[in-house]
Formats: sequence, C-alpha cells, structure tokens
Amino acid sequence: MNKTKIVIANRLIRLVGNIFKVLSYPFHWLFPKKRFAVPNYSAAKVKLANDRPIPRVIWQTNFTDRYSLPMYMNYLFNRLMSLNCEYRLVTNEGCTEYLKTHAPKEVYDAYSCLNDGAAKADLWRLFVLYREGGVYLDMDATLVWPIDKLLGNEENALYIKIANNTEITNYFIASHPGNPDLAEIIDQVVHNINNYTPDMGVYSSTGPTVLHNVLANKQVHTQDRKYVCIQGAFSNEHFQYIDKPRGKWIHMNPEDLIKKND
Repeated sequence: MNKTKIVIANRLIRLVGNIFKVLSYPFHWLFPKKRFAVPNYSAAKVKLANDRPIPRVIWQTNFTDRYSLPMYMNYLFNRLMSLNCEYRLVTNEGCTEYLKTHAPKEVYDAYSCLNDGAAKADLWRLFVLYREGGVYLDMDATLVWPIDKLLGNEENALYIKIANNTEITNYFIASHPGNPDLAEIIDQVVHNINNYTPDMGVYSSTGPTVLHNVLANKQVHTQDRKYVCIQGAFSNEHFQYIDKPRGKWIHMNPEDLIKKND
C-alpha cells in the first residue's frame, strides 16, 4: 500500500468535498425540497476474476433513500471507489425485517428494545456482516482508496482506528461471513442492551466502545482511518439529517435509549 499516495488522495477528497458542502447551501436554499434517490441495490460494475474471502458487497443503512445533494455526491464517490462491489442500502424498516427474519430471537428482541436509529444500526451492521460478510460504511463515510485495493486478499477482517490510531471504531468494518469476533461483539451488545444504564449511552452500549473493548487485545488487522475511510468529507449533520432535524444520536437523552416497560 502506497501510503503517501493515499494521504494525498485523502486531502484532495476533503478539499473537493468541502467545496461541494459550501455549494450545497445555496443549492438547497434555491431548491429546498430537492432530493436525490439512492438505489436499494446496485450491481457491481466491474466483475472480479475470482471471489475474495471478504465479499465485495457494500452495506449501508439510513432512515430514508432520498438524499440531499452532498450526501448523494458522497454516495456517487463511494460507488466510484467500489466499482467491483455490489451496493445494498437498507432502510430502517428493512433492517427490522432482516433481523426479524434471520437473527436469533435474543438479538432481535434486544434490537426491538432500542429507541434510537443509530443504536439499531450499530447492531444491524454487526449481524449483517456476521451473516453475509462484506463492507459496512456509515452514510457520511468516504472511502479514500479503491476498496478492492484496500482489502486485497485479506481473509478475515479490516477495522479502522481513530484518536491518533489508538481506538478501533465502527463506522467502517470489513469482514468475512461467520467472523467469531463479530459474534462476540454482538453478544456483548445484546448484554449491554439487556443490562443498560443511562451512563452507557449509545456510544458505549452499542457503538464503537463495544467494538474496541472486544478487539483491543486480539490480533486483528487495523489501519488508521486516514488510509481507508474518513467521515464528513462531503457532508455534515445538517445535510445528513436535512429531513430529520436533531435526528443524530448525540441529541438523544441516554435515559430514553431503551424502551420502558408499560
């Protein structure tokens, strides 16, 4: 991996993304109702000669498939970086149906206790990658290098780190199906939901903290995020939640994360 080239690409992507963000404010001021449709499925544009241990499938989830301009540009850029991958967007309702159909009862029951979309997405991404394999990206995540070159013939999984390359996070995860580490993380998330206390919040009950705590002492393949996938290059909270103001998980009262029994 030529890290110098990737760092240069990273900075150029951020520059281009920031330009699109600035231009998107007057665009959406002039066309406040304009949205762009993202497909629920897109086939790979380039066929690989051989299958890879980590399936070349990009998974994403969102509360809607109608995007603001910068979010749509982010989607298009990621598709450019993943031409040899299938693309699958699953809405909130689709995530619920998927887990209801495929997940063990204890996983689906824990998922059903959650009031927050981001927390639900935390659990769904872990299970869909465990069952199907592939690459999960948050909606505001941007690949900085073609995904097939990043993964190569990696047989197990690739995770990224933040905070000066010290903390494993969950806005990008690539994994083969049946990954036992993901199974362990799923079990811990289910345990956290069933034993939730408000001091945990989304971040520590279902989010990156769980992933980091389980994987920190394991021999897993990690990379600094700047060489793999960054956040917020093309978008920000305003454009990501343009039709759902204050919809981001940070605005939820931690006491309201778990549904209360009547």
